[in-house]
Amino acid sequence: MIAIDTNILIYARREEAPYHHEAKELLKNLAEGDELWAIPWPCIYEFLRVVTHPKIFDPPTPLDIALEDIGSLIESPSIILLGEGVDHFTHLRYMVSSGRTIGHLAHDAHIAALIREHGIDELWSTDRDFTRFPGIQVRNPFIK
Repeated sequence: MIAIDTNILIYARREEAPYHHEAKELLKNLAEGDELWAIPWPCIYEFLRVVTHPKIFDPPTPLDIALEDIGSLIESPSIILLGEGVDHFTHLRYMVSSGRTIGHLAHDAHIAALIREHGIDELWSTDRDFTRFPGIQVRNPFIK
């Protein structure tokens, strides 16, 4: 099973973003497909934070539209939303320690811990920071 990182959600929403059309098509295919796929909850919050922020995008995405985007993905019968379970701290400690994570990279460690906790095979992302975490197969779906 694959998980989708925040940047792909952002690219699909924002027309000026790199890979906009490819990301939009990718999410459409995942949402309408039969294969299970996942989004970590922190990526949903980060998506909302970024696309609605007026200092990041001018104009920012209206909140109602950003929520519609997420709502339409969550309606997919093949999606799994990744959240923390009772053993989450074990996975978080492992990822933070082994990835030598400090500062702003703690957010990435949180996502990596969720991926490990849920046994996800691969993370689709354009963020190379995830390669620092052991056991996380990272793939940029826009590079062939």
